[in-house]
Amino acid sequence: MTRYTASLARPQQPDKEMIPRVLLRGMLALVLASSALVIYARLAHLPVEDAPANVAVVGQRQIVISGKTDGSARVTGPDGTVIATYDSAHGGFVAGIARAVSRERLVDGASEQAPVRLVKYADGRLAILDDTTGWHADLIGFGPDNTRVFARLLD
Repeated sequence: MTRYTASLARPQQPDKEMIPRVLLRGMLALVLASSALVIYARLAHLPVEDAPANVAVVGQRQIVISGKTDGSARVTGPDGTVIATYDSAHGGFVAGIARAVSRERLVDGASEQAPVRLVKYADGRLAILDDTTGWHADLIGFGPDNTRVFARLLD
């Protein structure tokens, strides 16, 4: 008859660390260098560069966007002709842009009915520019589906 005995051996200690010290030190150096650059830029009052270099405008259209809190939205021309309407299931992004424009205009005391410009640049970017407040949004940052919604308005 064979007897089986449980091994009481200790679990083996890992020979190497999970993350090498040199990598940890490199990550710390990167964080410290980045923080130093940001602090320097803020203290030196360097201008914020948030937009790509000037690129030619290849298409634009003036539109008036109105949206409701349920996600429905309507886009018209400056003369009031309806360009597009969106129900609550499909107009959430357009309604969100309308709310952002509306808020900026409320803060600046500008007219709610003034049109915004939908601009297409030569590099393919789309942007919404509000000339009454100076507010703008590059639509590429909101994903291809949302950008496509506004691209259709230029056609």
